[in-house]
Amino acid sequence: MMSFNKPYLPSEKILKNYADVLVNFALGGGKGIKKGDVVRVSASESTKPLFMAVCNAVVDAGGHVLSHYGPDDEKGDKRRNISVSRYFYEHAQPHQLSFFPKKYLKGLVEQMDHSVFLLAEKDPKALAGVDGKKIMQRGLAMKPFMDWRHEKEWKGKFTWTIALYGTPAMAREAGLSEKEYWDQIIKACFLNEKNPIAKWKAVYRDIEKYRSRLNKLSPKIDRLHAKGPDMDIWYKLGEKRAWHAGSGRNIPSFEIFTSPDWRGTNGWIRVNQPLYRYSNKITGIQLWFKNGRVIKSSAKTNEKLLKEMIATKNADKIGEYSLTDKRHSRITKFMAETLFDENMGGPYGNSHIALGMSYRDTYAGDVSKLTDKEAKRLGFNDSSVHTDVVSTTDRTVTAHLKDGSKKVIYKAGKFVL
Repeated sequence: MMSFNKPYLPSEKILKNYADVLVNFALGGGKGIKKGDVVRVSASESTKPLFMAVCNAVVDAGGHVLSHYGPDDEKGDKRRNISVSRYFYEHAQPHQLSFFPKKYLKGLVEQMDHSVFLLAEKDPKALAGVDGKKIMQRGLAMKPFMDWRHEKEWKGKFTWTIALYGTPAMAREAGLSEKEYWDQIIKACFLNEKNPIAKWKAVYRDIEKYRSRLNKLSPKIDRLHAKGPDMDIWYKLGEKRAWHAGSGRNIPSFEIFTSPDWRGTNGWIRVNQPLYRYSNKITGIQLWFKNGRVIKSSAKTNEKLLKEMIATKNADKIGEYSLTDKRHSRITKFMAETLFDENMGGPYGNSHIALGMSYRDTYAGDVSKLTDKEAKRLGFNDSSVHTDVVSTTDRTVTAHLKDGSKKVIYKAGKFVL
């Protein structure tokens, strides 16, 4: 007799709480959506239970749903290629790779007020072996869609959030059972709390204490020095920089981050967490910087893909520097997904940098009035790539101030300022 393991399904209450957090807290920068708001909900078929709960929550809040729901990507075999994305990359001609549906996507950006993206992988290796150059080329072609969303966001007219829906394959990749994987999601997002949104607001109030202290110190900071067994690296904070946190863009998110002046990055960093990118697992990443650029890179696995990504325009510069305090994060396990791994708690919290695009809204001023020319002068990086690489090993971060003094801001996984 054949036996089948019944797939794990979160309870209706958990799904309802998850949708409530996304629609009535994460969107709107912690305020939720308003009656009449238009919400694009993007998901694959694996997320169906949560997709339905999110769409229903939008309706209950008086909003309108724009559904972007599609098939899962699966690698299949040579006779049965059932991945839409994989087939495209293996068969698309150059003119198809560079095609940009300008009228459609321009109208979409104008119409939507918010976006929810539900992240799930039926097959994390669906694109394994696909030519990395083609994936980068497609990313460059689609960059205007990202730029338009950012411009609308900077004007305060668009918000977004990303959340994770666990699948059996994702749990296997992380070395966890499906229930263990979901336990991390539930715990990290406070979905088993009596009032998850109230809990989120309480945690963000505490994170805000440290963010405001960093922002008070920022005008006095010249450089940041992060040192530990896996790094000895300097970052130049740059003029008119603000630190950001929370805001609901990612659920969960416990990090406090900024986008430094890319030109002042010098030193080296070894990344102890694997990077999952383009259906490939890149491990043992090491990066060496000089005057803001990656001058050398290596990886134990998929080094070629890492180098192809770094070779993409401006992806050899950093766009983000981030720290997570272990007292805030309830993520204790490796999840094989950057959304969670870049927010890990554990004994030393985590630190991550992003190669590629800066977050211009870390400008300490009215970002809607920040011109491209001024952003470039200030050292904000622009790229079609934004790839986070995460370290969870011990580090001490010292702020070197403009008056010549020093101040330790982060040590043993905690902010100390």
